[in-house]
Amino acid sequence: MFPVLFRIGGVPVATHDVLVALGIALGAVVFWGEVRRRGVRDERIWYVVAGVVVGGALLARLGTWAQHLDPRDNASLVEQWLYGNRSILSGLVGAYLGGTLARRLVRYPVPTGDLFAPAVALGMAVGRIGCLLTENPGTPTGGAWGVVLSPAQAGRIPGAVADVPLHPSFAYEIAFHLAALAALWWLRDRIDTPGELFKLYLIGYAAFRFAVEFVRGNEVVVAGMTRPQLFLLAVAPALVWHVVRQARRGTYRPRVTSVTP
Repeated sequence: MFPVLFRIGGVPVATHDVLVALGIALGAVVFWGEVRRRGVRDERIWYVVAGVVVGGALLARLGTWAQHLDPRDNASLVEQWLYGNRSILSGLVGAYLGGTLARRLVRYPVPTGDLFAPAVALGMAVGRIGCLLTENPGTPTGGAWGVVLSPAQAGRIPGAVADVPLHPSFAYEIAFHLAALAALWWLRDRIDTPGELFKLYLIGYAAFRFAVEFVRGNEVVVAGMTRPQLFLLAVAPALVWHVVRQARRGTYRPRVTSVTP
């Protein structure tokens, strides 16, 4: 584990924070490239970007507030904002809702998810490297690829186990996001329905995240499942219905191009 990447004048610079910032920067570059490639010149797009950033930041921090059924057992919203954990899942939901709300407020004519999809996948892949280097790797595994923490390293990470091979769950997630990036890059000119590319990414990530939670180091709360899994089960019907509806409309059929003899 490498919680500190380097020091500046004796002040530690957190590995996780640096890699998250790097992921955001690289994602911004990819997003800008997509804006230029698609010829987007409507300046209202930047209001949508602001909505994505604000919505993602708010729910990433506040989305983990409801840890207990009794609200009195949860931290106050101020305490949650200052000291609470951040959640990628709630951050993605917040980014989607924030972007959608901003788009409707400024009357932007079409969904913008296609511009964001590859950027988010790349940013997630890079940001998760920070998680891999600093957080609880996962549950015990018999595989030779398991990560073994020393007692000192495990002592700095809540819930971590020392001297036992652990699933490198964040490495699995990095691999998923890189594969998703390749798929999104290939599909970006093959799906005509505006905004569908980002929704496919979210659906794919939801399915992957539910599966990988079984080897993550998160707390099991009900029926052998973690809080992220319970959240994903709650939204699963909407995701499945979206895929079924779009499939019926022919959204996922290969594009047919006419050839003039």
